[in-house]
Amino acid sequence: MEPRRPTWESCWETAGQSDIGLRRANNQDSLAIWIANTEEQWKQRGHLFVVADGMGAHAAGELASKMATDLVPLAYHKLLDRPPHEALAQAVRDANDQIYFRGMASDDFRGMGTTVSALAALPHGAIIAHVGDSRVYRLRGEVIEQLTFDHSLVWELRRAGQFPAGETLSYIPKNIITRSLGPTPEVQVDLEGPFPIQPGDVFLLCTDGLSGQVRDEEIGKILSILPPKEAVQTLIDLANLRGGPDNITVIVARVADAGCPPPLSPCAGQARAPCWLSWAMWLAAIALAAAGGYCLWAGRKALAVGLVAMAIICGAAEKLLGWRLRATVAPSLERLGGAPYARKECRPDLEFVTELARITRQLREAALEADWNIKWEEFHEFESQAETATGKQKYADAARAYCRAISFMMEQLRHQQVKEGDPPPPFMR
Repeated sequence: MEPRRPTWESCWETAGQSDIGLRRANNQDSLAIWIANTEEQWKQRGHLFVVADGMGAHAAGELASKMATDLVPLAYHKLLDRPPHEALAQAVRDANDQIYFRGMASDDFRGMGTTVSALAALPHGAIIAHVGDSRVYRLRGEVIEQLTFDHSLVWELRRAGQFPAGETLSYIPKNIITRSLGPTPEVQVDLEGPFPIQPGDVFLLCTDGLSGQVRDEEIGKILSILPPKEAVQTLIDLANLRGGPDNITVIVARVADAGCPPPLSPCAGQARAPCWLSWAMWLAAIALAAAGGYCLWAGRKALAVGLVAMAIICGAAEKLLGWRLRATVAPSLERLGGAPYARKECRPDLEFVTELARITRQLREAALEADWNIKWEEFHEFESQAETATGKQKYADAARAYCRAISFMMEQLRHQQVKEGDPPPPFMR
């Protein structure tokens, strides 16, 4: 019998993948997933997820993003003397320093940069450190929220009131970012959170290779119907089917629906003992003061003075303890940032199912036209399940089956041997 995993680990199901896409010669994206090894590490630093999208000529962008996803987790776990949000922000700044100096040391890497979005999932909530336009989302129920602000020209102009939210101007390039790690010696890091974590919550981190091709509501619908590993693959497949113009990196982390403890209170973890001690000291001070008042009423002045003095000492000690507690714990619980920056309803519906059915049909027709060797029985089984569920208006089940049909066909096509002179499959053109 396989040993049972610890609660802090078993309550999270995670998956991540980086794909080169269909138009790039190399992959300049990177990712990192750090799962706590012990209960103490979980309470202090939680689980950490990082994505980065590099930029620069030659291999510069690839190096910059890899440095970000290597350096941020290492620094974050070393800065144990700081609250988690301060440690995470400092870890990003430290990574910026090293990327900047690495770029300055070589003409090939000069000016290299990368985005970075880091999510720390802690017992009392999730916190985010963010630079650039790689995104972090949270799905809760039938609503998906974007928890990061894009540091892009389009979003900055919108924030400045140059044009309304939801309106786009064709002459503004979407891929111009206003902030990144590496090009300059200083970087401004956005902090968001903490966001309370509930059973069933799903967090997604991604580069713009996904968010540029798949709409927020589509991302949310896929996250709501598939487990993390399947959701990651389906999202990458969908981005590639829509052209795959950029590298695509996705991390999905889901909290189990049942069997997991509720989020810890501010008195949890390292703060649990001081919080209980604080309450005990207040009660002791009140009791001593009351006893001193009774002794004074009874004419026992010397004893009354002693009891009141002890009450004052307890109160002063509690104040000192409270100050130390606020200095070490409370700052990490203050609400940071202005998230959410976008919010979409994402319940699977007939329109979504119809779109997935259209993609599935096009894939089938392309495979038949190319006369490729496909395991048609499995593909047709997914299609049949989807059509049956659609007829019964069970749109979540239908969407799930169509997503599996799409990913199945994409996996089959990736392993085909293209004959010399034959055109590439439609999704690779």
